[in-house]
This record gives sequence, structure tokens and C-alpha cells, in this order.
Amino acid sequence: MTASRPPTTAEELRGAGLRATAARLALLDTVRQGGHLGAGALASEVRRRTGHVSLQAVYEALNALTGAGLVRRIEPAGGPARYEGRVGDNHHHVVCRSCGVVADVDCAVGDAPCPTASDARGFTIDGAEVVYWGLRPGCSASRSS
Repeated sequence: MTASRPPTTAEELRGAGLRATAARLALLDTVRQGGHLGAGALASEVRRRTGHVSLQAVYEALNALTGAGLVRRIEPAGGPARYEGRVGDNHHHVVCRSCGVVADVDCAVGDAPCPTASDARGFTIDGAEVVYWGLRPGCSASRSS
């Protein structure tokens, strides 16, 4: 019996009903490398890899990738939307108030969706977004000096 291989990025795009263009391949790979980048930074990296691509094309591709469930869009309060490749779980984020770095935080204690709402108001809840705010160690040290 032959072990099945994971699908390529191009196969994932096609499986989601999307064209596997060079820009989309580079964009999805960049998002999956992490960093919770905004559209501008993602566009710069896609341009570095593939040549010219407009910011509008990157936004359109991000919307398509998000709609297909291949990318997750997060919107920390007071900042631009950011994108990540960690999808399919109910993880949360921590944001540095000083430098804006965003990092993943596994689910708050409890069963998914987590945390459990005290009053769901009749909704069937299937997810929760929690954003923790604070200062990274390097930013804490620079503020205290």
C-alpha cells in the first residue's frame, strides 16, 4: 500500500475552486510561513518572489483565499487586518501594545469553542476570538529603561 502524499499548494488552490497562479502560490506560501502580516507586507514579498503584482490583486487573492478557508483574517483592534495560514482550529492571539507583533496562543482553557459564553442568547456558538494584549519581553525592557 502506498502512503498518500499531502496535496501541493497548487492542488489545494484548485481543490478550493481557485486558479493556481504564480502570485496566489507565492501569497499562500508567504502567509503560511507565519508572521501575521498585513496586505502591504504580503504584496512586497509576493513582488520579490514573482515580479509585479498590484496591491489590489493581493487584496482580491486574500479575500478568495480567506473565503476558501485556506487563510484566516484577523483584525486586532486599532490595526490593519492581518493574515495567517493556521486555519481549522480555534486558537487565539497575543498582540504587543508597543511594536504590534502578533503571536498565536492555543485555545483558552476549556472545550472548543473556548471560552464558553456565559449567555449565548440562543446562538449556536462554533468559535470564539480572544485577543490578549500586553508587551513582549524586549518591548517591556525598553519601556522600563
